[in-house]
Amino acid sequence: MASRHAGRRRADRKGNRRPALDIPSGRGHGHGHGHGDHVVDTSVVNSDAVVARRVRIVVAAILAPLITAAVVLLVVLWPGGGGVKVESYQTSTARGEVTAVKACPDPKDKCDLATVKLSNGPDKGKAVPIQVPSASQTSVPVKVGQSVMLGIQDGAPLDQRYQYVDHDRSKPLLILAVIFAIAVVALSRWRGFAALIALAVTAVMLTQFILPAILKGSNPLVVAVVGGAVIMTIAVFLTHGINAESSIALAGTIAALGLTVLLGWFFTGFSQLSGLASDGASAAKAFAPNLDLPGLLTAGMVIGALGVLDDVTVTQAAAVWELSAANPGANRRELVAAGLRIGRTHVASVVNTLVLAYAGAAMPVLLVFAIQGLPVLSVISTETVAVEIVRGLVGSLGIIAAVPLTTALAAMAVADRSRDLVATPE
Repeated sequence: MASRHAGRRRADRKGNRRPALDIPSGRGHGHGHGHGDHVVDTSVVNSDAVVARRVRIVVAAILAPLITAAVVLLVVLWPGGGGVKVESYQTSTARGEVTAVKACPDPKDKCDLATVKLSNGPDKGKAVPIQVPSASQTSVPVKVGQSVMLGIQDGAPLDQRYQYVDHDRSKPLLILAVIFAIAVVALSRWRGFAALIALAVTAVMLTQFILPAILKGSNPLVVAVVGGAVIMTIAVFLTHGINAESSIALAGTIAALGLTVLLGWFFTGFSQLSGLASDGASAAKAFAPNLDLPGLLTAGMVIGALGVLDDVTVTQAAAVWELSAANPGANRRELVAAGLRIGRTHVASVVNTLVLAYAGAAMPVLLVFAIQGLPVLSVISTETVAVEIVRGLVGSLGIIAAVPLTTALAAMAVADRSRDLVATPE
């Protein structure tokens, strides 16, 4: 078996540098398990001693130091006790079901008077009058049978204690989340379940570390990088297992993440973005005067690009693993060329998706500018639009860089496996 691989490798080396990668038919992975034509088994690549040796070098040189540094910084930056809530901004809340709706007694109030039966809170079970927006004043009127969220004014009489806040959307959101979880598990089975756990870890990291640490005064960009690296490490290894392929994908993710951070930091300053145009920035600054809004803007770019980076790097590593499993004698140049051909198609669609997602978030602002009839250059120079442009292009550049970075790392790990296996003593 070894001599067959070695012979094929010698034939490949005779000056035949073709851009296409030959995929041999039959038992392409060389283990003789009797699979049919074009059936490959990527697990054999992970178990390859040559691949394991090369990946250990990548782990020791890149991943281990970076993950160790991220964990150390995570411990150092972890927000201490006392919380980050501003007491003057706190309010008690309750929920209730609307049992009746009628017009307010004074037509000048332009409101409706709803009777709400409280479902929680100190007055649970009681029916209280609540002023709500009239049907003519809102596109989503309050109707009988709906659940609403209420604010509580402590110490006020019962008929004035509760104020309408918004519709209670917890039930439809919960139903949607359950449908999403079932769909993920039904399609991906145990890997889908692992992905859901990784999603929960992401939520915990965002709410328990990233946001509190920033509000405590830590540098937003450093917090985002540390949190992002930890999130990606857990997500990749939990979802795809701790193996050579996922290690290479994670190395490519962290490398592309570093480039995204540098680009975001540079173009935020170069474009003179203050961060105040972002939703909620003014309110956050009011309650946290020392908040670094430009840094927070860049941190948002990093967090926003993480999920797509993960998708691209895992796909690229998997593609190169498939190519190597099909042809263990493929050299590095062939694997890189074939991997990049796959990556170009992926990037073309993913970049468009990312830019459209950011454009969709800015749609109301774009509509206002369209109504005003401002020149294009004036529109894109306003901070509200410029932020979305920088965000989308920086994230896209990180994605573009992830393809060659991950492809090169993967090709380095799996290239020329048949030749090296012959050269390795038994």
